[in-house]
Amino acid sequence: MLNPTDVDIEENVGVMIPKVLVVDDEPALLDVISYNLKAAGFAVLTASDADEALQVFRSERPDLVVLDVMLPSGSGFDVCRLIRQSGSRVPILMLTARIAESDRVHGLEIGADDYVLKPFANRELIARIKALIRRSSQTGESTSTAPLVASVNLGLTLDADKREVRLGGVELKLSRKEFDLLTALCMHPGRVFDRASLLERVWGADVLVDERTVDVHVRWLREKIEPEPSKPVHLLTVRGVGYKFQP
Repeated sequence: MLNPTDVDIEENVGVMIPKVLVVDDEPALLDVISYNLKAAGFAVLTASDADEALQVFRSERPDLVVLDVMLPSGSGFDVCRLIRQSGSRVPILMLTARIAESDRVHGLEIGADDYVLKPFANRELIARIKALIRRSSQTGESTSTAPLVASVNLGLTLDADKREVRLGGVELKLSRKEFDLLTALCMHPGRVFDRASLLERVWGADVLVDERTVDVHVRWLREKIEPEPSKPVHLLTVRGVGYKFQP
């Protein structure tokens, strides 16, 4: 039986095409990397900032992440750290124009698997990516993850299986309904939920609970995750409608 790790990816027939998430805020570079990866036989996902990268990561579960260090809405280091804190061992290759050894060491210490310095040769980048995917396949490391990386700015992760929420790596003590409410909002960042919808999702359609219960639980959550609970920037009230989560 043919082992897909024994041959070049672009030569495989009938095997699953690896998905690579490329994260970079330079559109021209993003296009060039994407073009070359597709030509080499990869499926390509893209993101241009840290929060978008985490959203794509959790929804698409790529087989490898190519991650620029300098990004809007958070650094590549932040994204790498949160992916690792979520429990995922997906290979991460970091791109950087920085040449300081301390920066490269820091990236490796927080979980990056390899580094490529800008400017780089496209053939070298492709070769490094193939090597990382082969290594991941041979060691049997899972490239998917159950935990949800909710916000790079907050350092907020949710693990539905363990029913754990971590803020900056520290586990938060939430009640069952607080966890369920936060998960419902974080699963759909930016989406506005009215109170009735949240009551049905979290408490159930047949439970007689006043809509003000949602308000109380949102206030409790703000006290636990917001930097300034009196001036929330993540758990937001949409006047006359309900609530939304903004990463």
